[in-house]
Amino acid sequence: MIPGPAERFDLTGKVAVVTGGSRGIGRAVVEGLAGAGADVVIASRKLDNCEAVAKEVGGATGRRALAVACHVGRWEDCDRLVDVVYGHFGRCDVLVNNAGMSPLYPDLPSVGADYYDKVHAVNARGPFRLSVLMGTRMNEGEGGSIINVTTAGSLRPMPTDLPYAMAKASLNALTLGLAGAWNPKVRANLVLPGAFDTDITKAWDPEMKVRAGSINPMKRIGRPEDMVGVCLFLASDASCYVNGAQILVDGGAYRSL
Repeated sequence: MIPGPAERFDLTGKVAVVTGGSRGIGRAVVEGLAGAGADVVIASRKLDNCEAVAKEVGGATGRRALAVACHVGRWEDCDRLVDVVYGHFGRCDVLVNNAGMSPLYPDLPSVGADYYDKVHAVNARGPFRLSVLMGTRMNEGEGGSIINVTTAGSLRPMPTDLPYAMAKASLNALTLGLAGAWNPKVRANLVLPGAFDTDITKAWDPEMKVRAGSINPMKRIGRPEDMVGVCLFLASDASCYVNGAQILVDGGAYRSL
């Protein structure tokens, strides 16, 4: 018998790790995955923020929620996160590489080596390390799903956030490579949000945010909760034949691509 919709999206018994999970898109995804039955790991740089989210999510859903301090730009932190997850839960079924950063800079010549290396480390190098380690263990176990959150801007980069777009483009390439790494047990897919109301856009000029919403077919920029459905789909058996997909979540702003 073909499973019904509720069964296809049910994550009961699964463990999901979300980086950058204490706020913005990451927090919304943590809440969505826990609401679907998954035990969750909230990983971010500030432990107190992670612990607050873990307490709220655990209380609201009844699921186990583990807070882990992790700076994904640091190789050793990525290794430690994997060890903590498997030491605590004994498995990982879903990895959401969501952590990202894009500090403002005045112009391209002002981008120094430290800035460039930091942006690349958080947006590309860390997800590479986590995906390789988690994916290998998933393949040795019952399989799993890797979901990489990049940006629609990686398909049409702008001078104002070029190092960020370049790093996220690396993550796009990583996803496509991983989609063929551990077949058929581990799937890897790509979600490309457009402009979202997160910490990154808080630094925008107010007029810039208004303009981004006005030119979007949905007449607004994205909200963190707009990412939950697509991540839940990719995490669950509902997407069991979806691998190497590149899904825009941008309200149609980049539809001409």
